[in-house]
Amino acid sequence: MRHMGPSLGRVPDEALLTGLTTGDQEIAVAFVRRFQRVVFGVAVAVVGDPQLAEDIAQQTFERAWRHAQVYDPRRGSVRSWLTTIAHNLAVDAVRARRATPVAPEDLDALLGSVTETPERWAVAEDGSARVRRAVRQLPPEQARALVMAGIYGMTAREVAAFESVPLGTAKTRIRAGTAKLRTALEREEEGR
Repeated sequence: MRHMGPSLGRVPDEALLTGLTTGDQEIAVAFVRRFQRVVFGVAVAVVGDPQLAEDIAQQTFERAWRHAQVYDPRRGSVRSWLTTIAHNLAVDAVRARRATPVAPEDLDALLGSVTETPERWAVAEDGSARVRRAVRQLPPEQARALVMAGIYGMTAREVAAFESVPLGTAKTRIRAGTAKLRTALEREEEGR
């Protein structure tokens, strides 16, 4: 690797970012050195764990390298773009640590605990059994998303982070699961 010359130290941030796409190792090193403190600082401020913050910083630079071509200077500086990436990854890491997985076979217990409130005792046994049957008919990914959102109160963004899927996919799973559940329960009610 060549030594970073003084000229690379004065290159504008946008030019360094563009240079990442060329695969030039010297440019990549200069880019990381310029932003490593701020990226690490954002990550450690959010997660509070230096080791995890290092991983997040690494992921931030990898994401910047993969998506350098979509950076739009009209939407903000390279610095703000990178800190946004770091912040989002750090928040996702915190949420992933906080979330608890729900196995489909645990849905019965979860649904039972939700319906066992004083005002619902009269209909709990019949209603929870109907809901459990309907949830078991859902595709597993929709059932998980629906339970995480409906029972655990997770947002679609939290479900997406936990399931490692895009936000739109999480929203679709929640909406589709809710619609299918509603349809199944209405059909059962009509059949009575």
